[in-house]
Amino acid sequence: MAKNEILTDAEERMHKAHQSLERDLGSIRAGRANAGLLDRVSVDYYGAPTPLNQMASITIPEARVLLVTPYDKSVLGDIEQAILTSNLGINPANDGTAIRLVIPQLTEETRKDLAKSVKAEGEKAKVAVRNIRRDAMDNLKKGNKNGDFNDDELHDLEKQAQGITDLAIKTVDEIVSAKEKEVIEG
Repeated sequence: MAKNEILTDAEERMHKAHQSLERDLGSIRAGRANAGLLDRVSVDYYGAPTPLNQMASITIPEARVLLVTPYDKSVLGDIEQAILTSNLGINPANDGTAIRLVIPQLTEETRKDLAKSVKAEGEKAKVAVRNIRRDAMDNLKKGNKNGDFNDDELHDLEKQAQGITDLAIKTVDEIVSAKEKEVIEG
């Protein structure tokens, strides 16, 4: 692998870690309606697990209400059951044509627990970023042993890899901080 490929690959993988973190944090409810809460809900549709967002339109008619309107009304009961079993902590209200999910107000204790969950997800993302850095450093050392570049170039490339990592960790901290603020303030 060429030296530029190693750093580019590390940067891309770190970006994917950020996207994964944002997706994971999107499923943590913060006391207001967010369609991302339902991203991980899948419904048994004719024997195949199908993501809810592919079977229904999800809208936010009010600040704390999600409205799930299935494209096929015959699966309304299946969608309701999938939401109940998804451990979201929200009881669906089925009106015969759509499902209304009212997001409850969070207590102070729940907010603190959610903030801890946000921090834990952030730490997982940082570990992922550090593992990517380690892989990049290993690849750079292999390239140096193979004679692809000399010791001075290796030192410069390791500095660049560390710079990319520092920036990625800073981005993780910013994402976590924004989500914590959202959870605490509601």
